[in-house]
Amino acid sequence: MSTFLGMPGTRGPSPSAAPDTLAGIGRPEDPLHWGASFPDAARVALENDQLRQNLGRATSTIRTKRANVVGEVPDWEALRDAGSAVKTDVLARLPELLEALERNVTARGGVVHWARDAAEANRIVADLVRAKDTDEVVKVKSMATQEIGLNEALAEEGIAAVETDLAELIVQLADDMPSHILVPAIHRNRTEIRDIFLERMADAPPDLADVPRELAMAARAHLRRKFLSAKVAISGANFAVADTGTLAVVESEGNGRMCLTMPETLITVMGIEKLVPTFDDLEVFLQLLPRSSTGERMNPYTSMWTGVTPGDGPSEFHLVLLDNGRTKVLADEAGRSALHCIRCSACLNVCPVYERVGGHAYGSVYPGPIGAILTPQLTGEQSDLPYASTLCGACYEVCPVKIDIPSILVELRAREVSLTTGSSGDTADRVWSAAMKAASFAMADGARFRRAARVPRLLRAISRNGVIRRLPFPGSLWTRSRDLMEPPKQTFRDWWSGREGQR
Repeated sequence: MSTFLGMPGTRGPSPSAAPDTLAGIGRPEDPLHWGASFPDAARVALENDQLRQNLGRATSTIRTKRANVVGEVPDWEALRDAGSAVKTDVLARLPELLEALERNVTARGGVVHWARDAAEANRIVADLVRAKDTDEVVKVKSMATQEIGLNEALAEEGIAAVETDLAELIVQLADDMPSHILVPAIHRNRTEIRDIFLERMADAPPDLADVPRELAMAARAHLRRKFLSAKVAISGANFAVADTGTLAVVESEGNGRMCLTMPETLITVMGIEKLVPTFDDLEVFLQLLPRSSTGERMNPYTSMWTGVTPGDGPSEFHLVLLDNGRTKVLADEAGRSALHCIRCSACLNVCPVYERVGGHAYGSVYPGPIGAILTPQLTGEQSDLPYASTLCGACYEVCPVKIDIPSILVELRAREVSLTTGSSGDTADRVWSAAMKAASFAMADGARFRRAARVPRLLRAISRNGVIRRLPFPGSLWTRSRDLMEPPKQTFRDWWSGREGQR
């Protein structure tokens, strides 16, 4: 029988399925950097009407739910301040808190592993799974494991990693990548999901309809067999408490609870920034996170565990602490607050850029505003992602831990310019100086200004469908990252003069 990511082969496409539209983008070699540049990818996404409809409907719904539950909390701004303060304290004391976490996890029967990068983390997990003589694991939704490409690394070792979160399962079955931090399959509508199940999930009912309840029931039946047979589960962690060694996962479906309690062995991969100092600090984040992410007062499932408890849950627990560029971000005074992120995705749901192009255009498992600042810092590479923003500030207004994303975007843009033009920025300075001198000359005289205002009309000759996508230098400094709208046929002055002549 053929397999797909370790899953049973399919019966073939359903009569109503359209395989060419269901196929995902595939699994990239580098989950933090794939595909075309953002401007090119965004242009392709903007031509997908169905994608825009899916995104617009979903983000609007989540925004409304979030606004309603946040409005119920009289001290919401104080909670945001508290969350930000706790995260600032964590980053200031990160080495000491990580050592405390390791001590407390170890004292309670867990085993702690340290991973400098994705390759090391994947090797640790693969070795642990192989030691259990199994070729299949169940997984809780985890951005950290997406970031390191764990599923693909395990597949190379002959180990199938089965995603148990409904949206992650949809993405996996479609050989796709997540396009949203919280709702990975936000770019799919329910008819597409039905067709994916029929085409890729061998035990899906042949008469499956695109009714949400039926889709959920089909996934539940499929996954229940996986839960009951799995020896090993892999999770991420929303929070880790340094002074008790407690790990916490919050989710909405119950699949996480099944993975965290039923298998014999639990392996958790966690970014080193996910710490809170004390158990009391969880009170703040367990109010901030559900309201900001799913628009709920509290998560339906909040699972916590501390090491190993004989006769209750897994008999073996491994915690993999992942760096993968985080210490580099920590050393960046201007950008380190990106590590405050609790992965709520509120910034994606209010971002006008994300809502129109979706997550895949960002070429990273971290899309949207937070991805635009986090991805370039984690990779340390030149990137056009800091330009994927209008700088409207909506992301900062909704961030539960007050990450000033617009300011970091501006800083990263300035660094990008310095790298492009030279560390001294001489080229940019000369271009700016020349532009200001030309503007000053034109604006100093009314007649000159009137003539200068007519010059942009010449650009209409190179526009296509009302948009100018390429300009020669120095205009290329603008069109390299954004389009230019076609200038009007006449200036406002000329239009006004014509009206005066009619009176």
